[in-house]
Amino acid sequence: MAGRPRGMEDAVILRAAAEVMGRLGPSGLTLAAVAREVGLVPGTLVQRFGSKRGLILALADQSVRDADALPGRMRGEQSSALGALAALLAQWMAPMVSPETFANHLAFLCTDLTDPELHERALAVHEAQRRAVGALLAEAVSAGELHATTDVEALTGTVQAVTTGAGLIWALDRRGALVQRVRNGLDAVLAPHTATPATPDTGA
Repeated sequence: MAGRPRGMEDAVILRAAAEVMGRLGPSGLTLAAVAREVGLVPGTLVQRFGSKRGLILALADQSVRDADALPGRMRGEQSSALGALAALLAQWMAPMVSPETFANHLAFLCTDLTDPELHERALAVHEAQRRAVGALLAEAVSAGELHATTDVEALTGTVQAVTTGAGLIWALDRRGALVQRVRNGLDAVLAPHTATPATPDTGA
């Protein structure tokens, strides 16, 4: 019996793997669990990815592609560079729906840091995100949203650090939603650099 088109099926499987990863963590991410998620038999995933590691590497590769593609889409949906930056950070945090989900993603990051092949891909995602943040901040400076004297490179590093730190603190104190915590942190970091609109001259 013919299956679904390969490209579509790969996308569905990898989205399911990401969902399982967030819910169950490293030990729960099995070919059987992902197969159940999409209604396939584990043997189909073995044929496609070879092993659990093959699936994880494919998911990491997809993460790199998404990290490259997402900033352009977010910019197209927003009227300003800073609006696009806030939307982009929110989209990056969207999978972290609970402290448990955050912990599971963090557990996978720990694996990325010790596995050379996964580290290469995790670093590529980080660099893509850094470029996206830097490009949006530079655009905001050019558009007058941020002061012309803003050190874009330094601010880029601060935005990334605050975003990461907000997740860790939120997972500990569990107050509010992570997306809002990240937005609050972004607003605080940008505030000293935000250009104040000129006050119209009323002739008084």
